[in-house]
Amino acid sequence: MPRSPVHGTRLDILEWLKDPAAHFPRQRRVDPVEHGVHAGLVAAKLGVSCRAARTHLGLLTRLGLLRATRIRRRTYYRRDEVRIAEVARMFGEGWQARAPFPE
Repeated sequence: MPRSPVHGTRLDILEWLKDPAAHFPRQRRVDPVEHGVHAGLVAAKLGVSCRAARTHLGLLTRLGLLRATRIRRRTYYRRDEVRIAEVARMFGEGWQARAPFPE
């Protein structure tokens, strides 16, 4: 499995989680917008095992692009819009190298 954070599958997951109600079936007791979507639903949509889906979700969580919330025995994932905006802003600036100290 590719380890790049910009892997197409991970971009798909981020896109789907923009509007989870439109991309995933309804969940009992949990609001997908407020709490997120559990790994089983992501796995089913991707057509992969839960383990593979959790690997993708875990990387996105460690990068800070997703927030994980544990409810009962499941972990639900939702986008961290603030962090995503920060990353988008960095890309927009072109990742220009900056001197670590003022000259």
